[in-house]
Amino acid sequence: MTATKHILAPDTSYATPYYVINSHRPGPVFMVVSGIHGNEPASIRAAQTLAGKFRRGELLLARGRLILVPLVNQRAFRRKSRGVPDLNRSFPHFSSSRASHPLSAALFRLARQHRPSWYLDLHEANGLSQLNRKRVGQTLLVSKGTRAAAAARQIVNAMNRNVGVAAYRFNIKHRERSGTSRMAVQLLGARAVTVETCWSLDFALRVKYQQQIVSLFLEKAGLMG
Repeated sequence: MTATKHILAPDTSYATPYYVINSHRPGPVFMVVSGIHGNEPASIRAAQTLAGKFRRGELLLARGRLILVPLVNQRAFRRKSRGVPDLNRSFPHFSSSRASHPLSAALFRLARQHRPSWYLDLHEANGLSQLNRKRVGQTLLVSKGTRAAAAARQIVNAMNRNVGVAAYRFNIKHRERSGTSRMAVQLLGARAVTVETCWSLDFALRVKYQQQIVSLFLEKAGLMG
């Protein structure tokens, strides 16, 4: 296995590192991104921690290839803001259209280059979905009827078996919103899922949940375990 560092949007003010972890064995390509919004620190920390573990050989891929972009929007992260404009509304709406921001365009080109079979976009949100159905904290967002939906349901069931506090358990939500990274990469044929933990939970717990979800999806895809 090799883990190599690369730069997304090099030689621009949006430059940010990403990592390619290659098992050098046949298998699916799995892509994980975080930090599209700069004020969602637990998802960013989870992705950075996972990248570090793969780079140090503490985690290994059994097969396939993993693309990890831990902190997409460096500018928004430095300002501790969601980002203006909202990067997660600037991705291509159709397979023939273009991204409306240089950074989303660079991320979409990376996805088009690697053609992932699986795609996770890590986020955080206000409110616990178990307590308020209008909130998306503690959810996996998928498009109804896609190949990702059944897998996401299995992951939610696996997570909830080990979440002791009922209010902290995860739900599935079906959501269609053009311009998001999930919907854009779904156009490329990926099983695409948005992960949302809840801001009100303890930071370390949110990081733990994010890492567990990524690991469960990697196992589901056959890259680990």
